[in-house]
Parts: sequence; C-alpha cells; structure tokens
Amino acid sequence: MDKATGPSVTQARANPLRRLAAGITGTAIRTFARLITAVQAEWRGIEPYGGQRIYFANHNSNGDFILIWSVLSDQQRRRTRPVAAADYWGGRGIKGFVGRDVFNAVLIQRDRENRDTDPIAQMAGALDQGQSLILFPEGTRNLTDDILLPFKTGLYHLATQRPDIDMVPVWIENLNRVMPKGEIIPVPIMCKTIFGAPLRLEPGESRDDFLARSRDALLALRPNPAEAG
Repeated sequence: MDKATGPSVTQARANPLRRLAAGITGTAIRTFARLITAVQAEWRGIEPYGGQRIYFANHNSNGDFILIWSVLSDQQRRRTRPVAAADYWGGRGIKGFVGRDVFNAVLIQRDRENRDTDPIAQMAGALDQGQSLILFPEGTRNLTDDILLPFKTGLYHLATQRPDIDMVPVWIENLNRVMPKGEIIPVPIMCKTIFGAPLRLEPGESRDDFLARSRDALLALRPNPAEAG
C-alpha cells in the first residue's frame, strides 16, 4: 500500500461494490457540476475527439478538474486522469474515495522533503499506460488578483520526457465565482471551458521559452485576452 494514496487503484477496482459505487458517484458529480454551472465547452483549433492528450489549465478552485472532466466524451473521461494533491484527494473518507476511485487521480505528494515518489515519473507512467492527464502548471490554486501565477517547471519536464503527446491549453471561466474560497454552498453561475490548439515542445526550445509560450497560449483563450498581464 502506498502511504500517500492508501489502497491502490487496482485493489479498489477489484472490489465490484466499490467499482459500482465509484461509477454512480462519478455520474452524480458530473450531473451536479453541469446543472450548477451549465458548463459549455468551446473547442478552438482542436477537435473534441482525439488521441492521448495532456490538458493544462488555470487553477482557481478545487473543482477545476471536475469541470474539465465533465465536458469530455464518455470515452475520453474513461481514459483521462487528473493530477491532484495526495494530501487533499488521497486521504481517507469521501475525498479519498472520490480522488482514488471515482477519478483515478494521479496523486502527487506536495511536501518535497518527505516525498518518496517523483511526480514527473508518476505522470509519465500514467501516459505510458495510454491515459490522458489534466494538470495545473501553476502548481496551486490562484487566490491572488493576478490572472495567472508563474508556471512551475513540471509542464516542461513532462514535455521533454513525452514530446509526442499533445498539450492542450484549457481556460476555465467563472468557476471561482461558483465556489468562492471559504464557501460550502455553490452559487449557480454559467461557466465555460475553452480548449485551445495543442502544443508540443519544439526542437531546441528552452525551458523558459516553452513555459512562456504555454502561458501565452492559455491566456489567449480568455474571453478578454487584451487584459492579460
């Protein structure tokens, strides 16, 4: 058993009742998310159906990956895993059940000093199994007045290790207003997920150049990109 994630995904999915409960819970979460947000998916420069992808998005809420996941096709949802914090989504109780069993999240240990697994290796391993990923290059929720926090280097390192997989920017609009920090009751507000043209690491491209290009691609998807800073 992994001390960070509890029972393995294989163990959990070997239990038919647990697997059934996960399926029912996933459907309920998707239905609730779509009812509360009336979320609309807009695809710019990319088709909604396609091969393996790494979706990278802005991060303002704990529900961000749920909104992206909820607008994917049935086939895409089955093969797409969010990258999430093990201390939040990997513990015991309902959050752990949702993180491990419902979403099959790639659970990352955020405490570097006590980390016993390499996050890039974890994500690359999931990709090698044919799965797609949802990740947030800011590394943490943006609770500031800035449009985006600086990108961490993980996106670049993942691109260097798996350069043949499309990286798709996704701008999530309004979800931070649905569930403001400190609130437990969501506010019904229409949200949008805007998917942009895929990126790949270019030959000889530096880390800083790639991260800047990825950040620009994400900002360009905003409804008012001229305000980007």
